[in-house]
Amino acid sequence: MTIDWTTIRQDFPILHQEVHGHPLIYFDNAATSQKPRHVIEALVGYYERDNANVHRGLHELSGRATDAYEESRRKVAQYLGAGEEEIIFTRGTTEGINLVAQSWGRANIKMGDVILVTEMEHHSNLVPWQMLALQTGATLKHVPVTDEGELDLDQLDTLLTEQVKMFAFVHVSNSLGTINPAKELIARAKAVGAVTLLDGAQSAGHMPVNVRDLDCDFYAFSGHKMCAPTGIGALYARGPVLAEMPPWQGGGEMITRVQFESSFYKEGPARFEAGTPDISGAIVLGEAIDYLEALGREHIFQHDSELTAYALERMAEIEGLRIFGPRLNRGSLVAFALEGAHPHDLTTYANSFGLALRGGHHCTQPLMRKLKVPSTTRASFYFYNTREEIDRMIAILQAARTFFAP
Repeated sequence: MTIDWTTIRQDFPILHQEVHGHPLIYFDNAATSQKPRHVIEALVGYYERDNANVHRGLHELSGRATDAYEESRRKVAQYLGAGEEEIIFTRGTTEGINLVAQSWGRANIKMGDVILVTEMEHHSNLVPWQMLALQTGATLKHVPVTDEGELDLDQLDTLLTEQVKMFAFVHVSNSLGTINPAKELIARAKAVGAVTLLDGAQSAGHMPVNVRDLDCDFYAFSGHKMCAPTGIGALYARGPVLAEMPPWQGGGEMITRVQFESSFYKEGPARFEAGTPDISGAIVLGEAIDYLEALGREHIFQHDSELTAYALERMAEIEGLRIFGPRLNRGSLVAFALEGAHPHDLTTYANSFGLALRGGHHCTQPLMRKLKVPSTTRASFYFYNTREEIDRMIAILQAARTFFAP
């Protein structure tokens, strides 16, 4: 299958504009992706035709909305290789991880237990476990990162002991681009009886993912990083684990019977979807999945990998530019620092030429301290980006080197 990626760009209205008199170059996809016209129209179509609350209505609109909502759950399940009953709609990766920490974690983690994360975690996969450790008296430990930007697996045997009850780690680092060997790490965790959670924020929309093959217990992702709206995502929870988890939030829909003294709860996933959900977001997430599946995630991954390799090759031409992360086996982003330019200043300078980068600590402050930098500048790519845009970025960075020269 040959895909004309230039033609695919026509599906994204937002890309065809000027910023400060220059054609927009959108290289901030790790923060949020843009939305194709098909997805935008699906969102409008829902509100124009089917807007109603789900599950609790007997009228036509409620029935249509419910059918579309549950059909999207089926699409998410198929997308991840899971069962429909194992998919919980959330606001995104952050809420999914918090749900696991406060439901599964509070029921299973106790004083003396260890929660293991890594040094490259996004705050969303660190702060919830810090909170749980404070609540339970457990200990939080982390797998270090090497100077090359990869996990120091030589230390894993020492860290991954029978005291570890949860090993939560990122699939693809949002700051380094590192693709972690998830299947291997999960197998090693299972060997000591640990439950595993995979942060899929940077992998779900960029590569094939099958949770059965990975054998993880939890997988969380955000729709807005894969062509869906903000505020919607999903959590996969392996059936036997999900069945034992207590509810996290209380309210309507997640109950079977309520008395003043006590309540009785539905099975998952309904037990974890209290109140009115983001109905439109969930439905349109299914439309975004259809769009990505039509392209093929293996093709997206190949395109993104080639684009990133080209960016790394071109960026090596710029004197005084330090690139972070591994040279090979990395996701579609490049974080860097330009000598003499603070990342915030460099990002602002790039913006004046229509180039959207991101400067900051990228919600990975412990990792920044390990790298001995306060922050970095990040260029992150998706299938609608081009080599010509990278060439323009290189010209802007070359001009920035002169501009910020001491």
